[in-house]
Amino acid sequence: MATFKDMEDSLKKFMLQEQSDAHNIKTMNAAKYNNIKIWMDPSKTQEQHVIIRISISEATYSLNDFSRINGGLGYEERFVLKWFGRFGIKEKLSELWSFSEKNKEDK
Repeated sequence: MATFKDMEDSLKKFMLQEQSDAHNIKTMNAAKYNNIKIWMDPSKTQEQHVIIRISISEATYSLNDFSRINGGLGYEERFVLKWFGRFGIKEKLSELWSFSEKNKEDK
């Protein structure tokens, strides 16, 4: 099973790769992606969701259709939405949701 750290690393790698051929590569601040944080909080809402923080921006997305529930990531949001569409990402996030739900019930 994937971990939250695995998902954070996957998103970071994807975002850097997506921007590697961009014309603004010289101005890209790759260090800001060192603190990407992904987590879930089943106690907040029953809807399956994932929370993503990049630098000081934070957003919550539905796992059903990857629509934004609240917050925003600004410029990086387009990369996050493309990452959601990659093969296996939804399944890995759904597994993490099930694990998070089980841990919530055990507490």
